[in-house]
Amino acid sequence: MLYHAYELSHAALTPWRTAAALTRQSLTHPLNPWTNTGIAKSVVAAVDLFETTTRRYGKPEFALHETVVDGEPVPVAARYAWEHTFGSLLHFEKQWPADAVEQPKILIVAPMSGHYATLLRGTAEAMLPDADVYITDWHDARSIPLHAGRFDLNDFIDYLIEMIQHLGPNTHVMGVCQPGPAVIAATSVMAARGDEATPASMILMGSPIDARCSPTVPNVLAEERDYSWFQANMISSVPLPHSGAFRRVYPGFVQLSSFMSMNREKHVEAHKDYFENLVKGDGDEAEKHRTFYDEYLSVMDLTEEFYLQTIDHVFQRHLLPRGLFEHHGELVDPSCIENTGLFTIEGELDDISGIGQTQAAHDICTNIPKAMQQDYVQDGVGHYGVFNGRRWRSEIQPRVAAFIKNIEKTRKS
Repeated sequence: MLYHAYELSHAALTPWRTAAALTRQSLTHPLNPWTNTGIAKSVVAAVDLFETTTRRYGKPEFALHETVVDGEPVPVAARYAWEHTFGSLLHFEKQWPADAVEQPKILIVAPMSGHYATLLRGTAEAMLPDADVYITDWHDARSIPLHAGRFDLNDFIDYLIEMIQHLGPNTHVMGVCQPGPAVIAATSVMAARGDEATPASMILMGSPIDARCSPTVPNVLAEERDYSWFQANMISSVPLPHSGAFRRVYPGFVQLSSFMSMNREKHVEAHKDYFENLVKGDGDEAEKHRTFYDEYLSVMDLTEEFYLQTIDHVFQRHLLPRGLFEHHGELVDPSCIENTGLFTIEGELDDISGIGQTQAAHDICTNIPKAMQQDYVQDGVGHYGVFNGRRWRSEIQPRVAAFIKNIEKTRKS
């Protein structure tokens, strides 16, 4: 019923959004004598704010069309290199000569936690000058027909293994936030099998490898309620006319509400500033707000089985750091990883994955040589600052590029 109520409320606001659009058009028309008055500007700002906070946001575009390598501009084309039902592998392919210098391959594993992979646009953009960049593009469960089957955490790991195998040996894998445990599990399984495509390195950023370390508000909430509570209260059926009608999902709008409630005052203040900037005519600041929230408010649904299994395995029973994590019934053993580099990165102010949660990867990957391990805590940044923004570009990404270069040198020697 939750999903149906959400759809009904959205439909009920449609006439109001239409009225808001007409009001804006009439008050901004060049022939309207009231256009430049204070009252008109305030009304236009109000209807703009109403429209942006009530409309449904579709999947954003990456729009990464160019990068700069060694001071020279290089065109970039986004192409799918591998496609499957619940996710695809997107390649940011540089349009340069075939004999150009070969760059290290990096697979950025985007989180499947409510937002689209485009949330990591800044991550991919900063890596493009130094690497051949691929990213996981997870699909919205709301659009996947019920007959396509289930998709759980085991399937997520299977997808990662297949993607890495498709890219081949010497691939570096960057797990951002939620997929960290899955990246370790996939690498462990490949290493145990002696797979030649086992990743050259794992770069884990703000990941809940061991959510018992420095527990944050989301970690505490996950442990305060039992599995059945999440099953009864956080899962809903996709309504018609969506392609995934009747599929049981964790709705993206529920996740978005949870994220926004954690920083409610910050979001309220941001929208207040947006209104004032529209009234003042400060287009640059207003555009910054739109750019951020166009991305932030774009959400996708997760399958019931993936969401609940992640809650149970990662945030309630902490199976990976306890040595109890299984993949299709077989125990996952991170000690099998021996020739894969490990770089863990955390944010000093991270309120989603606390300090120590990502570092815990070093404690369970016991057979990686110390020379191939590195840990870094970025001061002054929260969760999103680890993989996006100024500090990511100027301080974290150069360290990632240097680590990859060092791993490639170490593995060749």
